[in-house]
Parts: sequence; structure tokens; C-alpha cells
Amino acid sequence: MTPQSTEPPLSGVTVLEIGVFIAGPYATMQLADLGARVIKIENPSAPDPTRSSGPFLDGHSSPFARLNRNKESVALDLKSAAGRAAFLRLVEGADVLVENLRPGALRRLGLGPDELAEINPRLVYASATGFGQDGPLAALPGLDIMAQARSGLMSITGPADGDPVKVGVPICDLVAGLYTAMAVVAALRAVDRDGSGQQVDVSLLEAGVSLAVWEAGSWFATGVAGRPLGTAHQAQAPYQAVRCADGWVTLGAITPKTWAGLCAALELPGLHADPRYGELSSRHAHRVELVAAIEEVTSTRTSADLVAALEAAGVPCAPIAGYGEVFTDPHLVERGFFWDAEHPDLGPVRQLGSPMRLSRTPTRRDGAGPVMGADTQAVLAEIEEAQR
Repeated sequence: MTPQSTEPPLSGVTVLEIGVFIAGPYATMQLADLGARVIKIENPSAPDPTRSSGPFLDGHSSPFARLNRNKESVALDLKSAAGRAAFLRLVEGADVLVENLRPGALRRLGLGPDELAEINPRLVYASATGFGQDGPLAALPGLDIMAQARSGLMSITGPADGDPVKVGVPICDLVAGLYTAMAVVAALRAVDRDGSGQQVDVSLLEAGVSLAVWEAGSWFATGVAGRPLGTAHQAQAPYQAVRCADGWVTLGAITPKTWAGLCAALELPGLHADPRYGELSSRHAHRVELVAAIEEVTSTRTSADLVAALEAAGVPCAPIAGYGEVFTDPHLVERGFFWDAEHPDLGPVRQLGSPMRLSRTPTRRDGAGPVMGADTQAVLAEIEEAQR
């Protein structure tokens, strides 16, 4: 068996972050978890606004302490001569820059990708913005909810015939952050291969549109646009939440075996024999009456009883958990998903784990989001020493 390494996979990679809110910091959190050294650069008079987002623990933002774990904080005013000079010295030794400011913001400071490539031709310069670096929408402010709206996600989310609903988490921000991190890793591989850095351009809008796998399959084949379906699937049935006596349970009986198992578990042999439900496509075509028949039974049973019966029959199912249950879930606890990161003022700060589990080079679990400017002197002294 291959021995486990003590070094995460991106150890030795230095990332500079000029990030605010979610997309950029979430991207660099992934890179930091994988072992990269992430130096978060903030303007001392205008730090990352997430620091001002509650709830607060002894004056520190709880979301910031989690979103910015495993990072160092350097306070620099990039508009000042001293701040700019210090930043350029950092760029000389960096592998990656991740920023999610408005397009052109760093270019106006003379810190765009072309200028930095002259200083460090191996630099990967990654930008995450609302709508990308070019195109008619590029100059517009792009928050997650705007990207959800323009990407089509809000047109298919929520109950049928209901008001527009956004996804509960900032999905476009988060997915754009994941794409940025993945593109950075790919660009670093290209640097290893040919020695040259490049620009990475990720937008929240395109990140949201990229998720429309089923909707694109429908539109490009038939011209039919998606619509809100509540918890139901776009093309398969039964695959949704159904009522039970004390709440809701999700189920997905979309293969011949699981469909037969569902009918057996609910003691509905007539449903299984009904020719309207013999094929997956016909079950979807008759989804409304099918689900009504299923709920006649499920609504009389508790969620625990229903889940137990469906699991015994091999039918994929799950109760709908609130986050109070999720964050204490025995399965996640046993797998060690949650962990405590040390903060200099707060002590242990509970963290969500990384879903990336590497058998030989595990993800990093160090400190919570840093205090503003905590590492400025040490980092700047380090680069001064390295350049002597």
C-alpha cells in the first residue's frame, strides 16, 4: 500500500488573492485546502466586505472565519506607491493570482494580466466576475442573484406556477469559485508542461448556465424551455418529494428494479401492473396522477417508517433534513467531515470539511480565517529576505 504523504497536493504553490465576498475567496479556499499557500491581500481601509457580515463572534465575522480558512492576511493599499511595490514583489514569487473585482479594476491600476506577465511570465492570472471579461454585460455589477436570474436557474426553481425563487445557497458564486479553482489547477499543469502562465476568465453567468444539462437537452432537441416543477425531475418519475404523515420524503424509483421495489414497499401491485406506468417515459408523462396515487399511501405513514420500508426494498430515498440536523448528522460526524480550525481570538472554529478526499495527500486543516493584516509584516519581511 502506498504510504500517506504529509504534504497536500498543492504544497509549494503560492496563490495571491484579491477577493471579496464569495467567488474568489471560495476558489482560493479550495486551493488552500489542497495545500497551496494563499496570501489574501486586502486594502486596510476597505477590507473584504465579508468581514462585516454577521453573525459575529466577539467582533469577528463567523462566515469569514470559515470561508477564508488556511489563508494568510496581508494589508496593502494597491493605490499607494509602497503598497503597489510590495504587491509586485509578491507577484514575482507567486504562481497564481485570483481576483474577483469588476473587470478592468486591476488594469486601471496597471496590475492587469499583461503587466504582471512581464514581471512573472509563469503567473496564472484568474478572474471570476459576474459576466466575464468581455461582451455586452461585462461592465455590469454581477452578484449571485443576478447570475441566477440571467442564467435561467430562477426560471425553473420553485413550485409550479409560483413566484420566482432563487436557489437557497449562492449557487452561481460557489460554482464559479469551483470552476476557477479547477481552471487554476489545469493552468498550473500547463505551466509545468510548457513554462508559460495564462489568463483564466470565469463568469457567474456562464457557471450558472453550465448547470442546465437537462434543460439544454430539452431546448436544443424540441425547443421546449424548462419550467418550475417543485421537487420533481425534468424527465423522470417518480423522482421527487412526496408527502408523508409528518413531513416529506424524497424518493427516486426510475429503474425497473427500483420501480418494482417502490410498488412492493407501498403494497401497490396495481400501480406496477398499470400500462400507463410501464416505462419511464410514460410514468413521467402521467406524473401528476402517478404521484397522487403514491401519496395516497405515503401520506398515511411516518417519514421514519416510510424511509425504512423503501430502504429495505432498495429504493433510493431520504428525509428532507434541516441544517440543524445536517451539522450534527451521525454519518458526517463519523466520517470526520466537520473539524475545528484554530483562531487567535476565538479559539476553535467549527468548519465544514472538504468533499475532496485524497488517500495519500489529504487536504489541509490549519487555521480559521485570519485577522485583518495579521501576516503583513512576516510576509513582507520574507520577500525582502528572499530578494537579497
